[in-house]
Amino acid sequence: MLTILIIEDEIKAARELQKLLEELQPGCHIIAILQSVEEAIHWLKNNSVPDLIFSDIQLADGLCFDIFKTVRLHSPIIFCTAFDEYAIRAFETNSIDYLLKPIDKVKLGKSLDKYDSLKQIYRGNKEYEAKLEALFSQLKKPYKTSLLVHFKEKIIPLKTEEIAFFHYTNGIVHVLTQRNQQHVINYTLDELEAMVDPQMFYRANRQFIINRNAISNAEHYFARKLTVKLHIPTPEPIVISKAKASDFLHWLEHS
Repeated sequence: MLTILIIEDEIKAARELQKLLEELQPGCHIIAILQSVEEAIHWLKNNSVPDLIFSDIQLADGLCFDIFKTVRLHSPIIFCTAFDEYAIRAFETNSIDYLLKPIDKVKLGKSLDKYDSLKQIYRGNKEYEAKLEALFSQLKKPYKTSLLVHFKEKIIPLKTEEIAFFHYTNGIVHVLTQRNQQHVINYTLDELEAMVDPQMFYRANRQFIINRNAISNAEHYFARKLTVKLHIPTPEPIVISKAKASDFLHWLEHS
């Protein structure tokens, strides 16, 4: 019996993958669906190794690579990813399969066929372990450690650790530093969200990206929303929607 572990923080996506796997591999056993780096590390340290792992890359509390750095496994991994072409070439070079979301049944079947033909290679193979390590190092996204901001006629390099928050208003994005200095930056909030480390910065809403080191506290607001208070003044209240409230608190606690 083929034992499969699914690591996926979107339970709907995990259930859809499970359904497809059971259709393609009748009799396979989905031994667990895990939703976070922390949960996966704990599970893998305390349970038998599965034959095959399907893992999302971006989990709620970090990247899945942190799991496989902490827990050494010989199980082959098929990644579920939305990474760009460069990352996909790395998968191909290292002979580790990947699936782009949303997962296609035909491509999933091909991945299972590939696993079946190569499964003996994975067991205790040092070359495979070395390739996996190389893949992890290639795919660690290099987040910006500094950004160029504008102040009067000057362009200034500003370290991201010095940034308290980004704020969008009237078509302009401002940067406020931990020292309450304000600058203009020529990026949208969507662009900045992809550039800064998600362990350090959180997209609160359409107006704010905030640095965890600038947060003083969070308070319950009406309709199960949250308001976030920073150590420096903000031009308007920072409100976390009801839909994002639990995710924000999880980020605040675990990142």
